[in-house]
This record gives sequence, structure tokens and C-alpha cells, in this order.
Amino acid sequence: MVIGGGNIFRGLQGSAQGMERTTADYMGMLATVMNCLAMQDALEGMGIHARVQSALRINEVCEDYIRRRAVRHLEKGRVVLFAAGTGNPFFTTDTCASLRGIELGADRLLKATKVDGIYDADPKKNPEAVRYDRLTFATAIENQLGVMDLTALTMCMEHELPIQVFDYQVPGNIARAVGGETVGTLVTAS
Repeated sequence: MVIGGGNIFRGLQGSAQGMERTTADYMGMLATVMNCLAMQDALEGMGIHARVQSALRINEVCEDYIRRRAVRHLEKGRVVLFAAGTGNPFFTTDTCASLRGIELGADRLLKATKVDGIYDADPKKNPEAVRYDRLTFATAIENQLGVMDLTALTMCMEHELPIQVFDYQVPGNIARAVGGETVGTLVTAS
């Protein structure tokens, strides 16, 4: 599970307000660490074992990201929360999600967001926007549909990792998506 930090701080927003971009991005990464720790606490409060792994070294509060250790946690049925993105400025949590999904051999990348899928136009600006149930990576890239950042989308396309975009605010949607149901929009190679 990759969790963003936008509710606390977004690197791009800090940069837009005059902050040096690299510093702003690192602050955004630290915000993701805080959110992952909060999610770990919530999951463990429900009896679900979870581990936070960070791309930045913060050994006092979480483990370093080590692929083999992440695989072992997953084999033991633990939820692994990936914090601090890729550990590099200029990369988004979308890129981290695609990278970790590819590294760990995921079947599908689930992008839980505040929109119920991918549209041909911004549904907030255009009430006539049409939602796709399914589309290809090529169509998403060609039409600049804003599914994810281009790096993340291209990585998923190159490694044939399908992306499912759905609204996490709808009760039951996360469980349905994790259970394999197609809610929202599915982006695939063909």
C-alpha cells in the first residue's frame, strides 16, 4: 500500500509557493511517512498486522524498504505500507506505486482516489464527461487523461501491470477492488 501525504504537505504546492523543489519534495515524502504510521496504527487496531517500509532511512520509526523483506512480510499475510515514495525528489507516489507493484509482482495496481473512474474530460468542469469502464494505456497516454503521472503510467504499460482507478469514498469499494471486482475504470495493455 502506497499512501500519499497531500493532506499534510504536497511537494509541488510548496514548490509553487517559492520553496526549493527538492526540499519541498522531501517534506512531502516525510508527510507520507506520517500517514503510513497512522494507517499502520489503524490497521493494527483492527487486528491486521502491518509494517511500514520507508525509502528514506528513518529506522527509529519504520523499516528501510528492502524488496525481499517486503515479500516476506506479504508471505506472512502482513500489509506493507510503503512510505517516502521512491526516496527521490521529482517522483510522485503514483510512480512509487507502479515501481513497488512491478518489483513485487502485483497482479493489478489499485488506485484509490476521490473519482469513480477515468473520464474523457474533467467531470467537475464538464457535466457531459463520459466515464470509461475500460481503456488501454495507449489511449490514456495519447488523450492525456490524467490517470497517473506519465512516468507511472508508462512503467505500468511497459510491464503490463493493469491499473484500476476507483472511488475509495464509496463504502465497500476498497474491499470489492481488493477482492478482484472491477469497480471504476480498468486500464490495460489491450
